[in-house]
Amino acid sequence: MKLKVMQVLIIMLAALALLEDTLAADEPQQVLPGCNNTCGDIQIPYPFGIGYSTLDHKPCYMDSKFNLTCVNNSTLIHGKNITVLNITSQGQMVMKFFVSRLCTDGNNNTEEEEANKPFLNVPSFTISSTENKFITVGCDSYGYLNSNFNGATYSTGCLTRCPLYDYDPKMVSGNNTGKCTGLGCCQVDIPPLMKYITIKTYKFPNSSQKGCSYSFIAKQGSYNFSVDHIHNLPNLTFPMVVNWAVTNESCEIAQTTNSYACKENSECDDDDDLDYDGYRCKCLEGFEGNPYLPGGCRDINECATNLHRCKDSTYCKNTPPGNHTCFCPVGQTGDGTKEGGCQLPDGNAYPILPTVLGVGAAFIVLFVGIISFLVYQKRKITKLKEKFFRQNGGSILEQKLRQRNDSSQVAKIFKENELRKATNNYDESLIIGRGGFGTVFKGELDDNRIVAIKKSKTIDESQIDQFINEVDVVSQINHRNVVKLLGCCLETEVPLLVYEFVSNGTLSDFIHTEDKVNKPTWKARLKIAAEVAGALSYLHSAASIPIIHRDVKSDNILLDGTNTAKVSDFGASRLVPLDQTEIATMVQGTIGYLDPEYMQTSQLTEKSDVYSFGVVLVELLTGERPFSFGRPEERRSLAMHFLSCLKKDNVFEIIEDGMLNEENKQEIKEVAVLAAKCLRLRGEERPSMKEVAMELEGMRLMDKHSWINDDLNVEENQHLLRESSSRIYETGDSSKHGDIGYDSLKDHVLIALDDGR
Repeated sequence: MKLKVMQVLIIMLAALALLEDTLAADEPQQVLPGCNNTCGDIQIPYPFGIGYSTLDHKPCYMDSKFNLTCVNNSTLIHGKNITVLNITSQGQMVMKFFVSRLCTDGNNNTEEEEANKPFLNVPSFTISSTENKFITVGCDSYGYLNSNFNGATYSTGCLTRCPLYDYDPKMVSGNNTGKCTGLGCCQVDIPPLMKYITIKTYKFPNSSQKGCSYSFIAKQGSYNFSVDHIHNLPNLTFPMVVNWAVTNESCEIAQTTNSYACKENSECDDDDDLDYDGYRCKCLEGFEGNPYLPGGCRDINECATNLHRCKDSTYCKNTPPGNHTCFCPVGQTGDGTKEGGCQLPDGNAYPILPTVLGVGAAFIVLFVGIISFLVYQKRKITKLKEKFFRQNGGSILEQKLRQRNDSSQVAKIFKENELRKATNNYDESLIIGRGGFGTVFKGELDDNRIVAIKKSKTIDESQIDQFINEVDVVSQINHRNVVKLLGCCLETEVPLLVYEFVSNGTLSDFIHTEDKVNKPTWKARLKIAAEVAGALSYLHSAASIPIIHRDVKSDNILLDGTNTAKVSDFGASRLVPLDQTEIATMVQGTIGYLDPEYMQTSQLTEKSDVYSFGVVLVELLTGERPFSFGRPEERRSLAMHFLSCLKKDNVFEIIEDGMLNEENKQEIKEVAVLAAKCLRLRGEERPSMKEVAMELEGMRLMDKHSWINDDLNVEENQHLLRESSSRIYETGDSSKHGDIGYDSLKDHVLIALDDGR
């Protein structure tokens, strides 16, 4: 009996030791002592390094080709100007590499960029043939990727011709927007072992095609072609994956030198089948860590990490170097492995008490094992959340929030489990909106606040800094007609945004839902229009940094229980630097609301929002949707049809039935004239949102205090209104030539634009 009690105690002690090992396990060191292991959110494993150790002032890198620079504690640079996005100790690095660019005016006159011939001349860096593509964008264009290897030059490349592009954009884009199919964009695989590379782009001689030619290397999946890129490629750098090696020597030669890099418990690797030139180091089986650091790789405790071959971790003993043994408990025989197991001696009849104790011990071991597994899983999930938090710029946002003087305006950084609980694990019954950018859930926080939680589909990793800056700025907006951004969660792969919940649906529902019990009155619509104009005016001119919404439409205007309007969804918005009036961007928006000048020039200004708001005004007046293929061709664009009716002085024919009466007839005509001003083709001729807001608010005040009108001459009022209407089409005004401008809109409508949601 004493023997069995001792057996139980041994098993319990072993289980507790296993639990202690699991809790105390830490990640292997990846940098030299005294060296910084991060720059922003990027981990930097040795042999790469930044600067010098704080302990012995020796370099933190193996040699000069692994020397990196951290700029502003956020941007990692290799060499003079190559931005590094990621490094792995397994031999890959992701960097931003430059685009070769050449432009012509269609008359064989070229403007060659200084960076027309990007190069990378680090002998130990090989361009990954499996992770990248070589791409050329343009018309009558071709590009070469050259590699100098063993004294010879090797090249690959592709060409693209699109002679009909000037006449029919569909020949280039077709139904393949986002795909590089050979028309306007071509791509090829990159051969293995390309290094010492240069990129050069060209235009065909005697080509009449004006525009630019671009050639570049891009990580697979990082570039999506758009026909707009033929005239203006939005980026001049793209992520590129390189395979790195210690040197370009073989293992056999390297092992005879004093600079051999592989330390204890590691081996040299120069597999000819792999896509790099030279050698790397890797830990021996049963070891882990960084094989380049002094001390080399450390032994893996197989018993604590479930990598053993024993029947149970309780019967496992770790035995350095890199191994373990299995054993049986006292009183049993066998080898303790999963195959052989342990057996009781033949003919040995155990009393009942020891059997009960044995069963109890088994339950204790099972219980401890479950706890160990749960602790391991919790640590794993916690580390994954920490990784996403760093990757999504959490430390940058925390720093910005700490610098705020007004604590009441600080956005909250929510925990992922808070939002999971608020949405009942993202229950589909709580979905209140879906769109191209993601899904919106209704949720209830622990403090009983009802919120809207936006779960986006994707985010561009290269735009994280801009995303964090926009969260910081937009969260400070405190306007009664702008949906309040309460905070965000950065512990998920794609960040979650938390907004105040607005209960009464969208303005689009308000206008277009059939058989509404309370059909909206003109006074309600005028109030909504004035509130939206005031909010946009605030964003343009009163916010700390001006904000262009870029997707103003009735779907992005919410109404609360009193039908107070709130502008929402800043997923497409852009912050405007205080010293700029316009921004060059990829065209983005919703058909029917999109500013035609912005479509043609890609220059985004505040007047682009003014145009979109003009369409919303027309929507409020007519009750019609902004664009519909179900209407006759001349009426498909609501804005075009509205301007045509106004020009013919029969605008009242398209006002929504039941809304027009003698009391509001003049006011509706004034709003129609204001909408036409907003819809002028040239942005510089449109009023500002501040002017629009003041005019609408003035109409509301006149409507509230009708006694103001008692002493006005009615005939004089009507004369001023006719004069205002005719002034829209005065000589030199772009709106007078609306047919020409809006033909251009019809041409562009076939381009696959994002629906904004």
